[in-house]
Amino acid sequence: MPDFTLRKTAIFIEDIHHDGGPAPESSRRRGAIAALVKNPFADGYTEDLQSAMEDLKPLGLMMADRLIEAMGGMTGIDGYGKAAMAGERGELEHTALWHVPGGYAMRARLGEAKAIVPSSMKQGGPGTRIDVPLGHINAAYVRSHFDGMEVGLADGPRADELLFILAMARGGRIHERMGGLGVAEVKGEDGLR
Repeated sequence: MPDFTLRKTAIFIEDIHHDGGPAPESSRRRGAIAALVKNPFADGYTEDLQSAMEDLKPLGLMMADRLIEAMGGMTGIDGYGKAAMAGERGELEHTALWHVPGGYAMRARLGEAKAIVPSSMKQGGPGTRIDVPLGHINAAYVRSHFDGMEVGLADGPRADELLFILAMARGGRIHERMGGLGVAEVKGEDGLR
């Protein structure tokens, strides 16, 4: 069993009260939780990485729970995304370890989420920022929820670390007006519409 020792977590909450135009009826909340963990695969090539995704599921669930709490509860959370970054001694493929644990955790906690969890991956060192893509939890075609949240930590990822991120949103972009499938039209059957 690989050792993904947790060094630290950080939570970011944004309340967007205005974005030009008329004042919105209510603010929009975006939040993210980041975790820095030791990369047990740094400095070498390991053929079997997939089995390690199971070891990360408890971390994903803990992060989802903490983010939902920071967001003020589950009510109204209708957007999500995830991201991962490998330090310089890791491989980009190590960031793919987050696909199942990150997506699984948010789906398990947010209920009947149908849409694919948008994801981004990259390599970088301490202070490197990453844009976490956001999309609607039940229908990938809801344009109002196409968004991103920039996240980074000043002291990570170190060369032998991985940075894992989950993000959630309540509501679409302020003053969204680009058409497409509206939230009221979501059927939530296939993850697309």
